[in-house]
Amino acid sequence: MTNTANVAKGLEGVLFTESKLTFINGTEGILTHLGIPIQEWAEHSTFEELSLALLDGKLPTAAELAAFDAELKANRAVPQALLDVIAAMPRGVHPMQALRTAVSYLGLLDPQAEETSEDARRAISIRMIAQFSTIIAAVNRAQEGQDIVAPRMDLTHAGNFLYMLTGKEPTEEQARLFDIALVLHADHGMNASTFTAIATASTLSDMYSCITSAVGALKGPLHGGANEAVMDMLDEVGTPEKAEAYISGKLDRKEKIMGVGHRVYKYFDPRSRVLRDYAELVANKEGKSTYYQILETIEKTVVDRIGSKGIYPNVDFYSGTVYSDLGIRKEYFTPIFALARISGWCASVIEYTRDNRLLRPDAVYTGERDGKYVPLQDRQ
Repeated sequence: MTNTANVAKGLEGVLFTESKLTFINGTEGILTHLGIPIQEWAEHSTFEELSLALLDGKLPTAAELAAFDAELKANRAVPQALLDVIAAMPRGVHPMQALRTAVSYLGLLDPQAEETSEDARRAISIRMIAQFSTIIAAVNRAQEGQDIVAPRMDLTHAGNFLYMLTGKEPTEEQARLFDIALVLHADHGMNASTFTAIATASTLSDMYSCITSAVGALKGPLHGGANEAVMDMLDEVGTPEKAEAYISGKLDRKEKIMGVGHRVYKYFDPRSRVLRDYAELVANKEGKSTYYQILETIEKTVVDRIGSKGIYPNVDFYSGTVYSDLGIRKEYFTPIFALARISGWCASVIEYTRDNRLLRPDAVYTGERDGKYVPLQDRQ
């Protein structure tokens, strides 16, 4: 008998849970958190506020936000044992491998790691949100042979990360620009890494295992590495004058253009619209207009040629240039993604496990049905 069940490749269109955190309408280019448009979060909020709002499922009061901010700052430092592990990592290691290992090791050092109550998951989440920035900055510094910079308590989450990364205090404008980038990446529905974290959580595994799983999923180039590939493309194009011919050639050959197209969005990714404006602002102010001009030409060419097919620039299209202007090396663009998405991962795990059900999908069997075991000596 043949199984005629429909197979949803990549789980596209499959609904497996309910969530109050993030809503996406890909056709109209809408993204909201708690019903509030992403543009408003980017303009008015901070990464700290959005992180708390996602964890608690509501806008915090001023007192709640102040307490959360103080808790984040109090947890920025990581154990010396973990810093020793980071310092001992082989030179040239993939930053996402380093992050994955560091998160797993952090779990070994946390006496609360095995607790899976909601209170415990929330407490661990706050520590991880605080410590991801410290870990990523430490990995970058160690890999470059530089001394690891300790966190400061007087800077914002975004500003402190840039300080630990470079050893220099960022300007208010730089810190705010990076803060906006973190807000834009904090959560995005049931993407591959969030789904992976939830799948692990559904077994009632510990929080560190859930987040280590998510980091592993984000490492894949189909999920977290597109903005790095965009920068490679810009270097390959070279000058704005060559951009239209370069992209037209790719389109004629039906080759993929990095940072263009999205599994969900069939219109402009709303996050890309926010980042485009800031990328233009930075380019004009810093005199680094070449990358922006190339991107502008690529966007126009893509929209003119294939926009009617629902293919538009996504958030990765402009984020790389913003990170580059902030002095972040492209190898660290995906860890920066994780630095932001840790909030969404943790919030989604907490939300799902309130009414947990073990995830156990099925597959349509397409192999033999009447096979017989053949002794080893009789096989050809």
